[in-house]
Formats: sequence, C-alpha cells, structure tokens
Amino acid sequence: MSAQKRLTLLRWLSILAVIGISVFVFSIRDQAEEIAAYGYPGIFAISLLSNATILLPAPGLAIVFTMGNVFHPLGVALAAGTGGALGELSGYLAGFSGQPVIERMDIYERITPWVQKYGTLAIFLLASVPNPFFDLAGIAAGVAKIPVKKFLFACWIGQLIKATVFAYAGAASLNWIFPQ
Repeated sequence: MSAQKRLTLLRWLSILAVIGISVFVFSIRDQAEEIAAYGYPGIFAISLLSNATILLPAPGLAIVFTMGNVFHPLGVALAAGTGGALGELSGYLAGFSGQPVIERMDIYERITPWVQKYGTLAIFLLASVPNPFFDLAGIAAGVAKIPVKKFLFACWIGQLIKATVFAYAGAASLNWIFPQ
C-alpha cells in the first residue's frame, strides 16, 4: 500500500472515529452523573467523553463543578483535565483527517489563522477558559499539522487550569449555596 493510500485510509478512519464517538457520547449524556459516581475514574471518563464530542453539548464542566464539592478539588481537576485533553484529540483527528468537516463556519475562519500563527500558545489559551469553540481550535491544529505531542501538552495544561478553577469553585460555592 502506498504512503498516500495509507494516509487517506488513516484520514477516513479518523473522521469515522470522531463521528462514532460524538454519536455515542450524545446518546449517553443522561447517564453522566451515574458515571461520575465512580470517583476519579468516572470524572476522567466523563471529561474524556464530553470533550470527545465535536460541536455537541456535553455536561463536562458541570460535573467537574459538582464533583469538586464531593471529592478533593485537585484530584477532580487532575482527572478532568487529563480526560479533557485526551478527549480533545477527536477534534485534532478531525482536522488531521483533512476532510472538510466545518471549514465554512465564520468562527472557524477567525480561529484558524490564530492557531496557525501562535500554535500551541493559542491552544493553551483557548483550552484554559470555558470555550464552546475549542473543538474548532483542535480541528485547526490538526489541519495545521501541529505535532500531536505539542497539541496534547498545551491542551492538557489549559484543561488543568480550567478544571482546577471549576473544581475549587464547586468546592467553595456549593457548601455556601446548600449548607448541610
């Protein structure tokens, strides 16, 4: 098999995996709290799955916020940040696949040059804040062929920061809102 055919096959497999993961996660979104009851591995799984969807809403940060009050917030942040970064590989793979998934969206047109110009700094900044368009940044990173290790590291650090803020906010505020 030629290198070009292998690359085409890999791209098609990537796009099919992304579609399959997105459909699966969307179908189990109502069971998110049950999975989170498994502690840190459950939080990791919820974060992984909610970040693996492409442009579909998933309850990841709400679970991090709530579980920050149940478990140690730093452990929640580590589990959620790691799962979130790995889940974001789906967007990266969608971009890497080279298939035109969303190239005609205005927000994508604005994010792409930023990711191409600033690379992992853009990924880090976009991952560190609640951002419904981060999937587009992951796709842009895949299209720009940012090395996967660099993408994952920048995404992981950003996801850790975001998850830490949400977990500690949940730990502090839920006891204040719902005194026991």
